[in-house]
Amino acid sequence: MRTLVVVRSLKMGGMERVAVNLADAFAQAGHESHLLSFRRVEKGLAPEHPEVQQHHLSLRWWARLTGVGLMLELLVRLFLNPVVKRSLFLGSGIMGGLVFRVWLKAFERRHGQVDRIVFRGVGTFELVWTFRDDRARYVLENILHVRGVTWQRRLFARCLYHRRHLVTVSQGVAESVQEAMRAWFFSPASVDVIPNPCPIESIRRQMREPEPDLPEVPYIVNVARLVPAKNQALLLHAYARSGVALPLVLVGDGQERGRLESLARELGIAERVRFAGQRANPYPWMHHARLFVLSSRFEGMGIVLFEALACATPVLSVDCPGGIREILKGELEASIVPHDEASLAEGIRTAVKGEKPPIDERWLDDFRPETVAKRFVAQTGQAEP
Repeated sequence: MRTLVVVRSLKMGGMERVAVNLADAFAQAGHESHLLSFRRVEKGLAPEHPEVQQHHLSLRWWARLTGVGLMLELLVRLFLNPVVKRSLFLGSGIMGGLVFRVWLKAFERRHGQVDRIVFRGVGTFELVWTFRDDRARYVLENILHVRGVTWQRRLFARCLYHRRHLVTVSQGVAESVQEAMRAWFFSPASVDVIPNPCPIESIRRQMREPEPDLPEVPYIVNVARLVPAKNQALLLHAYARSGVALPLVLVGDGQERGRLESLARELGIAERVRFAGQRANPYPWMHHARLFVLSSRFEGMGIVLFEALACATPVLSVDCPGGIREILKGELEASIVPHDEASLAEGIRTAVKGEKPPIDERWLDDFRPETVAKRFVAQTGQAEP
């Protein structure tokens, strides 16, 4: 089959990394795999499989070049967005969808008809929301937050989700879709649950690459963007409360970095907490850690958990909405603690005692690339009752 994975950009991020992993998984399974991005970034992610064909479409530039696209974008920016926040996509996505359809027709004349189109992330949907095709699958990476019923939310939901084939990365995300359907009055063509792929062999190859900046002693690690949703503030409080001597390393960057550095100083743990910044290859940091800790407020799937497990590192996670329990199931349920400072502190103290325990390969079976690729290709869409 011929597959096309579409993503807004290939910047260093969890969702973008999964898009690349899926394109690699399709190629690994023997399909003709294509990967399309709408925005160029410096030092972005790239497929590992040599047969993945990479494409770029300057979607916004071409949409503006039509004239109509620029006019619609300006009208929404000047008149609608000041009243209805986050509505810019309503203008830009009208011509964006048309430009994408024109690009797709040209692509198919050159390469042949596409059998499966996979859009990853709501930000990607927004850029092409007027495009509709029964071959398309729209992957929701995070839970939908139903914080109230307003006409704006209903409008957005009708544009982005109504009568589309939706794929959620976990049952937790699927449940949030069910709740949003009732509140926002939209009805998908189908809703399926397909987890993110975990490229185990690639991760294990990368985790052995030399990394001169690694600590020389055992340490605890968190790999995530430094943003409120990842809740590293809770981790710092729990780490300080635990009294554990092992250093804590935060791999990632973001808007919260300054506040978190100040918090570490206030808690008296600044000398034991290291802010390692964004890393192109986070896997050596995971592999050499004694423990990986996740402290998020919510996680659509929790990809970093099975990445850490693939790196042979034990994990600890707070209980949060989303998909962590689909990774940490069976005997791994012991790795989940209540979402509060005291429980996380106790969990850290307990988890770092003794030697680093072995990882059972069976824990990764549901997320192997060949399994996930097969489900996307075989999927026909199940009608929502």
